[in-house]
Amino acid sequence: MNSDFYFYTRDLTVGYEGNPLVKHIEIHLKKGEILTLIGPNGAGKTTILRSIIRQLKPLGGVVFLDGKDLGRMGAKELSKKLSVVLTERIHPERMTCEQVVETGRYPYTGTFGVLSKEDHRIVRESLKLVHGEELAGEDFEKVSDGQRQRIMLARALSQEPELIVLDEPTSFLDVRHKLEFLSVLQELSRQQKLSVILSLHELDLAERISHKIACIKENQIHRFGSPKEIFTPGYIRELYQITMGDYGEWSGTPELQAAKGEPLVFVIGGNGKGTAVYRQLQRQGVPFATGILWENDLDYPAARMLAEKVVWEPAFCQIRPQTMGQAKRLIDQCKKVICPVQPKEMGMFYSEFLELFQYGKEKQTTQAAFEC
Repeated sequence: MNSDFYFYTRDLTVGYEGNPLVKHIEIHLKKGEILTLIGPNGAGKTTILRSIIRQLKPLGGVVFLDGKDLGRMGAKELSKKLSVVLTERIHPERMTCEQVVETGRYPYTGTFGVLSKEDHRIVRESLKLVHGEELAGEDFEKVSDGQRQRIMLARALSQEPELIVLDEPTSFLDVRHKLEFLSVLQELSRQQKLSVILSLHELDLAERISHKIACIKENQIHRFGSPKEIFTPGYIRELYQITMGDYGEWSGTPELQAAKGEPLVFVIGGNGKGTAVYRQLQRQGVPFATGILWENDLDYPAARMLAEKVVWEPAFCQIRPQTMGQAKRLIDQCKKVICPVQPKEMGMFYSEFLELFQYGKEKQTTQAAFEC
């Protein structure tokens, strides 16, 4: 294995009571990189993490940390290199947030666990790294979930680890605190060269934060690589066996199941103005067609997943006569035209959109409503 990798596994097999759950695991990361495990519930993400941190004994293979067999490290040596934040909520009685963070210094204290001036400095620095200085004197049990998670991260950081392992750290957090928490992790990986291994259910966040992603399916690492290598068209649908709805790897967004049938509505979309209309029609169970879109248009990902028919052109191409003709024929077949975008918003394609806009408006005066 390349010595550039700070952490890697070799033919690792994990499971319970001698029964393998995930076999032949080969994953790795460099100093300062973030590795995220994704996959369906029950696939084995937590089992892998618990085996890495030695809560579970691997059924086979080896985990290497900084060139050493992690299984042969003493507890004190390991605690100075690796720290952990798990999903279980701890319930310390009558402890301030600062006192919780101080427990992370115990690997460095003597028999009686007395903290030195240097220990207290590191505790304060760890709180500062997670933007938690103002929480130091607060009762840990009385702060919010987001604040509690930051304190647990500070506790892990106070161990001065080189690698931190987190199991679904955003599970109890609202969107604001998810972003804050992962932003802190990203900042630490960049500035402190902290290596991170975590599991996430939020695929859009996994794509944004990770240097490497390991996908777990069918008792194996089904795919391992960069976000670009993982989020290819159709792969997330396959990984999670999605049968109702879809996931757009190109946009990082899921969509509910599209309404099926001959289009009843034509949406003249573009510039991201059509997506809200697409979702409204999906909620109403109304099949629709849309266009004219380009592959790089903001509306294109949602259109691909929700529209029965999409009239489109390759990115940056002119609108061809045959494409205009296809859009007009669909307008003829539909009972309603909705145009959330104004032709003047389409810049260099103003004249083509004005033509389609006027065609839809004229046709609908004799058929049904035209909404703009």
